[in-house]
Amino acid sequence: MKNYDNITIEKGMYQSGKSLTEVLEKLDPSENYEGTSLEGLDAFGRQLKRFDIRVSGAGSDCVEKFFQTGNSAALFPEYVSRAVKQGMEQNDIIPDIVSTVTNIEGMDYRTVASVPSEEDKSLKIVGEGAAIPQTVVKTQENLVKLVKRGRMLVSSYEALRFQRLDLFTVTLNQIGAYIRRAQLNDAVDVLINGDGNSNACQPVPTASQGVVAYDDIVNIWSVLSPYELNTILAPTNAMKMILKLSEMKDAVAGLNFHGTGKMITPLGATLHHVPSLNANKVLALDKNCALEMVQAGDVVTDYDKLIDRQLERAAITCTAGFAKIFASACKALTY
Repeated sequence: MKNYDNITIEKGMYQSGKSLTEVLEKLDPSENYEGTSLEGLDAFGRQLKRFDIRVSGAGSDCVEKFFQTGNSAALFPEYVSRAVKQGMEQNDIIPDIVSTVTNIEGMDYRTVASVPSEEDKSLKIVGEGAAIPQTVVKTQENLVKLVKRGRMLVSSYEALRFQRLDLFTVTLNQIGAYIRRAQLNDAVDVLINGDGNSNACQPVPTASQGVVAYDDIVNIWSVLSPYELNTILAPTNAMKMILKLSEMKDAVAGLNFHGTGKMITPLGATLHHVPSLNANKVLALDKNCALEMVQAGDVVTDYDKLIDRQLERAAITCTAGFAKIFASACKALTY
C-alpha cells in the first residue's frame, strides 16, 4: 500500500535508538514502490517529495520551506542528521580500520577478547581420544570508553530562512567531518595505547632512526604474521618517505595512484594519511582483526528546539568508542 502522502509526521516519531527514516520505513516500506517513479527513494526522500522540498542542486529551496507546515517542520531534524552523517562518510577511513561496528543502547559496554598463544595458533593435530585444544574467550576487565562528540548549532530561523538548503548542507557536512576526524583520533589512540585492558600496540623500531625504508615495511609485515598486513596508517613525514621509496615508483603502483588517487604499498596494503598520528610512528594492522567500534545510537539532533523554537541552539552529537580485538593484530613501526 502506497500511503506516503497520508502519514502524519510529528516529533514523537523521533524514538530512542531509531532514526525518523527507520520509523517512516515501517509505516511506508520502500519495497511497495518498486517499478514506480518513486523507486530509488527511501521513506524520508518520499516525504521531501511530498512537500516539494529540494535540498540539493541549483534549484534547492530555502530553509523556510521546511517550516511551512507542522508535518514538514518535523522533517527538519532528520535532514540535519542525514547531512551531518553525509559529512562523516566523506573521505572516511574508519571503515577501513575497524573490523566490526557494535551498536548498543546505553553507555556501558564490556567487550570480549581472546589472547591466543603461539601454540594455540598452530592448531596441532589432535590424536584419537586426545583432548581438543581450547581457545578461551572472556570479557575484558575494563569497560569500553565511549566519548560524545558534537557541535552546537547556533542560529535563528530569521537568520537562515532565506538560506539555500544546498549551502546549509555544506555547513552540516563540515560538522560531520569534524566529528569523524575526532573519532579517527580516538581510534588511533586505542590502536597505539590500548583500551585500558593492557593491550597497547607493540613497537617495532626501524633499522635506522628517523628513516622508514622498504626493509622496515618488509620487517613489520613479517612481525605481524600470522595476521595479514592490509592497512598502514602514517603521519605526514612518514607518508613522504614511503611515497619516495623506489618500490613505490613501480609502474603499476604509480598507475593506481594517478588513476584513482588510492595509495598502496609495495606489499599491497592500503596506505592512509593520518596527520594527527604521532610523528614518529607508523601503524601496521590487519583491519579484519584489530579494532571494534562501539556506537551508542546514531547521530542525534536536539529536535525539540529545531521544531518548536525554529533553530536558536540545537546540539548535534554522536557517541562512540573503540576497543581492541586482537592486540597483536596491530604493530607500531617507530622511527
